[in-house]
Amino acid sequence: MEIDSNPAACQPLLDYFGKLIPLKQEEKELVEAKFHPHTFAKKQFALQEGKVCDHFDFVVKGCLRLFKVDEKGDYHVFQFATENYWILDLTSFHKRIPSSLNIEALEDTLVLRITHRDLLDLYIHAPKFDRIFRVLLENHFMQQQERIGQLFSSTAEERYLSFLEQYPHLFNRIPNTQIASYLGITPEFLSKIRKNLQAKG
Repeated sequence: MEIDSNPAACQPLLDYFGKLIPLKQEEKELVEAKFHPHTFAKKQFALQEGKVCDHFDFVVKGCLRLFKVDEKGDYHVFQFATENYWILDLTSFHKRIPSSLNIEALEDTLVLRITHRDLLDLYIHAPKFDRIFRVLLENHFMQQQERIGQLFSSTAEERYLSFLEQYPHLFNRIPNTQIASYLGITPEFLSKIRKNLQAKG
């Protein structure tokens, strides 16, 4: 559900940008004009496979997951996005092609979103954001590379410990099935890992 845009609604995002680099008043006004609040109910999709990803979402409150469903109907979670995280299908967004991924709300969620067109316009009128988003996307790319490396070279227990380090606030917020899907293991094996870690003290 789209919400009428207002300066107060964008304050969490202005605070986020302000921690990265100081913004001039006109740059703040551009953020308020280009980003729009949107709410998703739990289990509602922000993006569905086959649609072009037209929004880059900043999570104000709640939790979204980026995932793919394979030919067998199994779910593979690529990313979780909670407060102060960004989420999108990067390839679909920039290449303007149908997505092979889905983004779904795991909780009632509020985001601030910008369209592809408005993001390009933001770059033109405030080049500072070109640099900011370049760093954001570079960090996102490095995180995904590290995650792929873990899937090939780390044990399930090591991946779980890495998950706890990256998403410590999600431990009690999302079902074990979602965590297991992110780790590439079954919920039963996740329970076994947790018991082994508890036994180690």
